[in-house]
Amino acid sequence: MGRAVNRGIAWPPRTVIRRSTGLRTMESALVRSGLGPVAGVDEAGRGACAGPLVVAACILPAKPIAALSRLDDSKKLTERAREELFPLIKRHAVSWSVVEVPAWEVDAIGVHVANIEGMRRAVAGLDVAPGYVLTDGFRVPGLPAPSLPVIGGDAAAACIAAASILAKVTRDRGMVEMDGEYPGYDFAIHKGYGTARHTSALADLGPCAEHRMSYANVMAHVKVSGVGALGIRGHAG
Repeated sequence: MGRAVNRGIAWPPRTVIRRSTGLRTMESALVRSGLGPVAGVDEAGRGACAGPLVVAACILPAKPIAALSRLDDSKKLTERAREELFPLIKRHAVSWSVVEVPAWEVDAIGVHVANIEGMRRAVAGLDVAPGYVLTDGFRVPGLPAPSLPVIGGDAAAACIAAASILAKVTRDRGMVEMDGEYPGYDFAIHKGYGTARHTSALADLGPCAEHRMSYANVMAHVKVSGVGALGIRGHAG
């Protein structure tokens, strides 16, 4: 995608923006430059070995909303704080979108490509076209608007922080539901990440259909015989 030109300045800048002071600094600067509305994009579940990769995009109002004053990196917030902010973000956002990339697709194309593809889908799902997109951590080619990666974006830009909460809460809720579908793995507790408890369950049960089979720690526990042709545990019930 070519770079848009605004008032003689080439966008996006070649450098990666690092954390700045305040969660609205970058968004405000972009809006003042005529590049709004600004969408933030983030994911949840990249480091997990089971369950989907969930990606969210969010456009917040140009003016700060008091109800969203607690916005921060989803990992720094308590579960209760995230749950409280989740409906508020949906209510006050100009537009938001959440997409899931299932485990089988992560296996098929790789987690990094899945992350990029998920971010494209999330931005495409917005019902308001962004003038600019801020992504968390790395560049995402193929977006419909100029974009910029922000290192530590969910702790640096309000729109990315909002997207991180949408993605995290959506994924956590899904993993709790998955715990009932695949009992014994304790997905509701570790959310599919490679904890000692999860590893122990994998050793006892082998992987289920929601595990990412391309991950070495999952493949290490595939049973030659027992359940399923590949030792993969099917859906409960």
